[in-house]
Order: sequence, then C-alpha cells, then structure tokens
Amino acid sequence: MGLNETPSSERIHIGIFGKRNAGKSSVINAITNQNLAIVSEQKGTTTDPVYKAMELLPLGPVMLIDTPGLDDLGKLGQLRVEKAYQVLNKTDIALVIVDVTSGVTDEDKALLEQIKSKRLNYLLVFNKADEAPDFKIPEEYANDSILISATTKFQINELKERIAHLVPNKDMTLKLIGDLLKPLDLVILVVPIDSAAPKGRLILPQQQTIRDILEAKATALVVQTTELADTLQKFGSHVKLVVTDSQAFEQVAKVTPSNILLTSFSILFARYKGDLITAIKGAQAMDKIQDGDKILIAEGCTHHRQCNDIGTVKLPNWIKKYTGKEPVFEFSSGTEFPRDLSSYKLIVHCGACMLNEKEVKYRIATAVAQGIPITNYGITIAYLHGILKRTVEPFPAIHKLLE
Repeated sequence: MGLNETPSSERIHIGIFGKRNAGKSSVINAITNQNLAIVSEQKGTTTDPVYKAMELLPLGPVMLIDTPGLDDLGKLGQLRVEKAYQVLNKTDIALVIVDVTSGVTDEDKALLEQIKSKRLNYLLVFNKADEAPDFKIPEEYANDSILISATTKFQINELKERIAHLVPNKDMTLKLIGDLLKPLDLVILVVPIDSAAPKGRLILPQQQTIRDILEAKATALVVQTTELADTLQKFGSHVKLVVTDSQAFEQVAKVTPSNILLTSFSILFARYKGDLITAIKGAQAMDKIQDGDKILIAEGCTHHRQCNDIGTVKLPNWIKKYTGKEPVFEFSSGTEFPRDLSSYKLIVHCGACMLNEKEVKYRIATAVAQGIPITNYGITIAYLHGILKRTVEPFPAIHKLLE
C-alpha cells in the first residue's frame, strides 16, 4: 500500500452478493466502468471473495467485495457459500444482485434475512432489465431496490447514487490519536527496527498514527527504542505523549518519566475501532488461566512468521511466565476467525489495523455473546508487565475505571 492510498480498513466495504450468474461481476464492472471482475456464462466463476480497493464516485475510497454464488453446489460449493456469508461480517453496504428472469429466490431471501438481522444497509439490485422489458419490481421490495442492466448500463448512474446514500453514519469526531492532542503538542513514536520490521517502510499503524498527529497540527518525532532515553533527555519537558510498539512496552516504560503519558499503537487501535473496556476486562481474565486452558491468539492479517514472532512466540512466553501455568495456545489469522469460541478461556487479538471497524466489532461481539473474554496485544502486554493503568492514562474516562 502506498503512503498516498487510503488504508483498506478505512474504506467503505461494499459486499456484492447473489446467485451464480445473477450478474454480480457484470454489475461490478458496470459501476466501476472497468473490467475488474471475470464475466463468464459458466456458473461459479467467482470461487472465493475477491477484494478490490478503488475510488467510486460519488462515494470516494471503497472496498468492493465480489462473493461466490449463493447457490453453489457440493461440499466445496457449500464452503464457498459460507465464505460469502462471512463477508457480511465486514460489510458496510450489501448489494444483493437478482436476475430478473428468475426473480427473488429462496437463497436471496435467506441472505436478506441475515442482512436485516445484522442491521446492514442494503439494496436489492434487479439486474438484466434488457432481457425482460416488462419486468416490474415486486411491491414488497419497492423501497429497497433498483432495476438495472449491467449490459446496457441502464440506471447504473442511479445505482451509484443510491449506494452513496446508503453510507453508514460514522462518528467523524472519533480520532486515532488526534483528539488527545492540541496544536504543537510533541508526540514521540517508538518504532523498533528489528528483523520483524518491513524493509524500507513503516507498518500501517505507524503510518496512520503519524497522519492523525499531523492532522491535529501536532508534531511527531519517530525514534527507535535504543534512542528513546537520549531523546527524552533532550525534549522531555516538551513531550506530551509517548506511543510505542507494544513489544517494547517494558523497556519504554522504564525510561519514560511518569509525568509523560504513555500508550501503544495497539491500544490506540483498540479504542479507535474496538472496545477498550471489554479489552481491559479480557486481560484481567489472565489471572484465572489454568494448566491446559486453551487461549486463541488471533491476527487480522496473514504475514510471514519471524523466528521471534510476537503472536506465536513472545506473547505465549509472557503469558506462561505471568500465570505460572501451561495453557494450550491456538492461532488464527486473516479471515479465519472461528465462529465457535466455546473451547477457549481467553482470546488475545492483534491491534487489527488491517480489519475494518465492522469486522473488529463483529469479532468482539461473537466472543462476548459466547461469554469468552477477549483482549488485544497491547492491553495484554501492558497488563502482563504491570503497567496497564499507566498506559490508559491518556484516556481519563477509561483510566478512572481502574482506580
């Protein structure tokens, strides 16, 4: 991802659903005016959800998700259908594409029920109007539908306008870090450059935090862990806040004076698009862990594991040292978040910088509904090192709950 691009997690996610050959891929190509999706007469061309980040006027940056057909057959087909349904967990706007020559089917109705139960904004898109000139939209769907032809481009502009009006109302006052700052405040960002750091660039949480600091008209000073002490000695009285990579919490906390606020990128993201209070309560469940208890370490993206990886190596070792127990660790990454969490005593999730808010809150809600404590990397590491209360000090309302 280039520095000038909107992160995928910040884009409006538009899920395209429907039966095989309803014209999902053709609709995507029509509204984007590009051949982004493969169009074929053969059913089942789209076998896995396909993601495409782009600009879609009049919305702006969006993430289009082309999903497998809802009527796919066989065991493999059922897995594809399940993947299509999983896309609902990260969808802001759902478009259900219906072939006018076959009408609204049982598969379409079942999906609509799921969409309504999740309270998603949606539009029923009756496609192939050119093949049925006399087709009329059924009265029961009149308010949430539109008739189009992806082939002739009939009402494609109107479709885009309708999609734009479905954009969820988000709290635009919510900031990653900017609401904690005043103009000219100095923030030190501690960014270790080690074997896990991508060569030649900063990772997404660091990029987004720097951007938010600049938008607040404050100043960002980026240093490595080894340079923090000297930097604080030079600028100490002017520093408002130190934000660190969670892995370096213990070392950073030792050299950062108590009069300077301290937190981590992971904790900022937990507050920004997760649930910080739930994450704190989840970390406190660490005190009840026993030998043999299963703990799920979940990551929102897939990446190459390093020899001293935080998720698979460092966190398990810290947890075993803190608890004095031998729990069993299981791992998930990317879209593979289990629906049944009943076997776990605790879930520790990454900062979820690559997931959109909808997906993060779905995962938290799934755990809460099943009574399973859930927390995140930054909160966990702070708790294990006895500095949690200090690291939520930048958020007075949260900090007060720990007093």
